[in-house]
Parts: sequence; structure tokens; C-alpha cells
Amino acid sequence: MAELIVIPEGKICDYIDGKFRNDTPEEYVRQNIEKRLVNEHKYPKDKIAIEFTLSVGSGKPRADIVIFNNSTSEKKQENINIIIECKKETVSPTAKKDGVGQLQSYMSTCPNCEWGMWTNGKHKEVFRKIVNEKGVIEFIDFNDIPSADGNLEDIDRPKRNTLKNAVEDNLLFVFKTCHNHIYVTDGMQKQPAFFELLKVIFCKIEDERNIGKPLEFYASSGEKSNPDGQLTVKKRITSIFDQVKKKHFRIFERNDEIKLKPRSLAYIVSELQKYSLLNTNIDIKGKAYEELVGANLRGDRGEFFTPRNVMHMAVEMLAPTADERILDPSCGTGGFLVIAMNKVIQELEENLVQEWERPKSQWTDDEKRLFQQRIAEIAQANFFGFDLNPDLVKATKMNMVMNNDGSGNIFQTDSLLPPHAWESDFRKRLASALDIRKSDLRNPQGIGFFDVIVTNPPFGSKIPIKDPHILEQFTLGHIWTRDKKASDHWSPTKRLQSSVPPEQLFIERCFQLLKPGGRMGIVLPDSILSSPGLGYIRQWLIEKTQILASIDLHEDTFQPRNGTFTSVLFIRKKTEEEIQEQERTRQMADYSIFMATVDKVGHDKRGNPLFKRDKQGNEILVPDIEVIELGQTADGTRTSKTESKKKVLDDQTLLVPDAFAKWRREEGIAW
Repeated sequence: MAELIVIPEGKICDYIDGKFRNDTPEEYVRQNIEKRLVNEHKYPKDKIAIEFTLSVGSGKPRADIVIFNNSTSEKKQENINIIIECKKETVSPTAKKDGVGQLQSYMSTCPNCEWGMWTNGKHKEVFRKIVNEKGVIEFIDFNDIPSADGNLEDIDRPKRNTLKNAVEDNLLFVFKTCHNHIYVTDGMQKQPAFFELLKVIFCKIEDERNIGKPLEFYASSGEKSNPDGQLTVKKRITSIFDQVKKKHFRIFERNDEIKLKPRSLAYIVSELQKYSLLNTNIDIKGKAYEELVGANLRGDRGEFFTPRNVMHMAVEMLAPTADERILDPSCGTGGFLVIAMNKVIQELEENLVQEWERPKSQWTDDEKRLFQQRIAEIAQANFFGFDLNPDLVKATKMNMVMNNDGSGNIFQTDSLLPPHAWESDFRKRLASALDIRKSDLRNPQGIGFFDVIVTNPPFGSKIPIKDPHILEQFTLGHIWTRDKKASDHWSPTKRLQSSVPPEQLFIERCFQLLKPGGRMGIVLPDSILSSPGLGYIRQWLIEKTQILASIDLHEDTFQPRNGTFTSVLFIRKKTEEEIQEQERTRQMADYSIFMATVDKVGHDKRGNPLFKRDKQGNEILVPDIEVIELGQTADGTRTSKTESKKKVLDDQTLLVPDAFAKWRREEGIAW
């Protein structure tokens, strides 16, 4: 068993030197930069020092991070090549004491220090130190520090094989930095600034997908620093955006344009250009994107975006396949659909690796294009999302494209409206995607076209549904009475309720949208599963569905924004034959239900991460083996292993899917 190391309260274990340091906002920035230096820039840990003491006149300040020259093993001031200063978000780069001036003074006292970086996690400045012909030190702005191989060309214009996968929260830092830059520099409100950033992100993805051609999404340090160069960048990115508009005509209008100032656009391109948005881990991308969306587009209609660990748990339990139609009728930012799509992509990739008898890294450009094409076809045929908020619909389409090259069928509509009242254009496009006639979408009993539904509907008594035309479609929209003789039995009446919380109607709408035998995972407030007055909903569920599983979530799951007690309910829609047999025999088949309680969700009520602790209550560390490209193996692959220590999130959602899969096998439940 791996050795466990106790972490003192309020401390973190440094990624580079393993020392315990105070867990502060400044330290959070530094730890992300350290991981980036090793995993993105490929610097060996033994060439990096933390809190290195410098001699500056009579003072002895400590530099946050220094990187030593590769050609020496001595960690002396004269051998420092790069200095990095990390500050908390509230510190401005122009601050007198802790701003870029401090960094430049440190660089000046280190004779062989060529590079410096200042960052507060939201803003970044990079300088290259030169001595001009008059012997005076100058600091030249650069896009980024060089990687360990020292190749300066890749800083200004990355190649496909030098694009880096983002690690930890560095992509979130970049997104926030870019959004903040637009907000401040272009004077836009938060929401328009967000959509302008998404246009640029789309250009980045389109450029990456243009396999076989050189990358055009770049802004060199020289271009970024002068007006003529900035215009050159704008022209280059505008050309890519023209291709984006042709390809994604349902997202962008023909006359859409990037409204950013050339200076702003050049800056954002320079920040994004080094990353591969296609290959960066889905959860790193998802967290960065969804935090950005949540900060700018969150509405007031009970929209509480589902934590990624809960989405992963639900999708893993439902186990959708490439030939099944999948729907989220309240898709928000599209997290459930993206995770489901990536599960299907993983299955496709594994099949192709087997068929072509070689790993993905050895695929030809034609094979990569074929893979992309197949992904887009699956997304177009089998992935569907509805949402009432048009901005979230747009954000979901972009999320799908950023993650898997297919915006799928994401439509703006009110999922609870009677089908005949759905807008004509929506019905036409949905019918086309489902390969049915538009006239087939006319009543609630004729919309069961989906194999899998996974969703977190808006819920809460503050946004009730009162429209009788909506309520009359649903058995659960009617008043039910409790039988006097059998208090556990309810009967529906013909009278409508005056108002119903939306999540109760969503249960039945999702049921209507499922094919017979289809399965669903839905996040619900606990009251539906426990409140005595809602017994009729539970009775309806038992009569109409096979309840597969109920997972109780901790009250902090949706914190810091919502403290509602919630569960995830998993059901299978009974076939008409099953329901008729029940009615004929007046008996219901006895069966088991998988039940679990998730006491730990990896964060507290303020949203701060919670890590596993030992019996004494101390946080623990376990070894973390990371493979990074440093050495060279016999077959020419550049790899090397380094061992770091990491905390382990205290998250029980990770355990549920395997336990559920084992239970399903034992119960003989297959799909």
C-alpha cells in the first residue's frame, strides 16, 4: 500500500520541493504555475527552486520560483535563467511593491537571467531581458516563457506537435484572463464579452481541426506589440472566423463578426495559441468553460449547474452507447451531453484502435479526419438538448463543438409546452433530426423517441407552472386524492392543480420523451422521494417505471449557490405490455432497487475542495506518478517518469458507478 503523508491543517504540499506551505490564494496561483512548468513546459524539477533567496543590494528577498540554466548543476544566483513571481488575484501588475517592477529588479540583479514572468492568475506579463548597444538593460514583452528546449519560434507560432495540453486550473486562468481583458479593454458588459471570447475560441478549435495545414491561429510577440501587427492578426483570425460561420451556421449569423479591438484580439490569441483545446482533458476544459458560463450567463429560473462529479456518476451509471439517442431536455451548459458524448467517443476510439491495430498517436491524417467525421455523424444523429434560455443553448452548442466536433441537435424551446404548441421551426428541425414527419410531433403520447435521458431540471417553488394548457398534459399536473381506506394509495381527479413546481412536471415529460424500455437519470429535490404529501408522485413512478436506483447526495452538493437536499433517481420506462399485465393481474413484479448515500462530494458548502484525512483528522498525501516527456526510450518515444505527492479529493461519487454496475450484473439487468 502507498505510504500516506499527513498534511498539517491549513498547509499544502509544494509540487516541486515537497515542503509544506501555507494554503493561501497566492500559493494556489504558484502551485498551478509549478505544474504548468513541469507538465506543459517540460522543465525538470531539479532545475526549479521555490522561495529562492536573492542578493539585491543589502536586501535578501526571496523569488517565488526560479529556473536554473540547463548547463549547470549549481543552484546559484548567477545561474538563474528564469524568475517567476506569483501574486494573488487582488494584486495589480502596476502595484508599487509587488507589481512587475519587483520582478524586473530581481531580473536585473541576476546577470544571466534572460526571462521573467509575473502573474496573479488573472493577468500575466512576460519579459525577455536584453542589454542594448548602450549597455542599458531593456525588457521586451513576450507571449510566454520558452519551454525547456528553448525554442523561441514556438512561443510566437506554435506547430501542431508543440501545442500543449492544459493542466490543473491553467486553462481556467487563461479564460478568466481573456474575459477580463475584453471586459476592461473593450468596455463590453460581461455577457457580450463572454460571447466575443467564444468566437475566438471557436476560431482556435477550427484551426486545430484543419489537419494537414500549418496553424494560422497565432499572434507573434512583435505583432502583439504594435498597431500594424495587431491588424495583421485581426485579418488572419477574421479569415478563420469566415470558415467557422460557414461550418456552424446555426450558431453564428452570416454577418456576424469579431467585434474586439485589434489590440485586444491579438492579446487573447497570444494567450490561447499555445494550448490544444481539442486534446486537453475534458474535465479541465469543462471546469474552465462551465465556470466562465456560470459567471456570465446564469439566469434566475432555478438554473443550478450540476457539479461535474455528479454528471460523471450519472452518465457512467446509464452507460449510453453510440447507437442510442440521448437527450437532456434542460441542458444548461451541456455538461451531461458533453460527458455522454465523450464516453461514446472513447468507445469509438477503442474500436478503431482495435480495427486499425495501432494507437491513436500513430493514425494518419486521413484516419484522424475519418474519426472526426464519425464523431460529427454520431453527434448529429444521436445527441439532443433543449433549453429555454437562448444564451445557454448557444453556450451548449459551443461546449459540444469544443469537446467533440459536433454541436448535435441543441434547440431553444420550452420543454414543458404541449408538443403542438412548440414553435414550427423547432418541430421541423427536431423532426428532421429524428427522421420523422413534423406532424408526428403533436401530442404528449407521441414523443417517445429517446433511449437515454439524463438531466437536472430547474426546480423550486419560486418558479411554479400555473398555465392550465401546460398542466392538463400531465397526470401529475392534476389534483390527486388519498384513499380513505388505504392511506398509501392515491387516485387522480380531473381537476388541475393551481400551480406545480417545474421539476414534478419534468419527471413526466421525460417519461413521455423516453422510448418504452428507455432509461433515465434525473436530479430531484429530496421532497419528491420523501414528502408525505407527494406520495402520489411516488405511486405514479412505481406504476409507470421500474425504479433502478436512488442516490442520495450530500446537502453541500450544489453549494455554494444552493443548499437543497437532492437525489439522483434512475428509472426504466415500462413497456405498454408490462403496464397492461400489471392492470390485468393487479399485481406488480417484486424487484430490487440499488440505493446509496453519498456523504462526501469533494467540496464544502463554500465550494472549497475537501480532501481525504487520516483517523486523526489530518489531510493525507499519496504518491502521484506522472509521465512527462523528458527522456527517450528505445523506440524513440520521449518519456520519463517523475513522482509527486498529491492530496486525494474526498469524493464518494467516484465509487457509485462500479458498485451499480456490479449490482446490475447480479440482478441480470442489461442494456
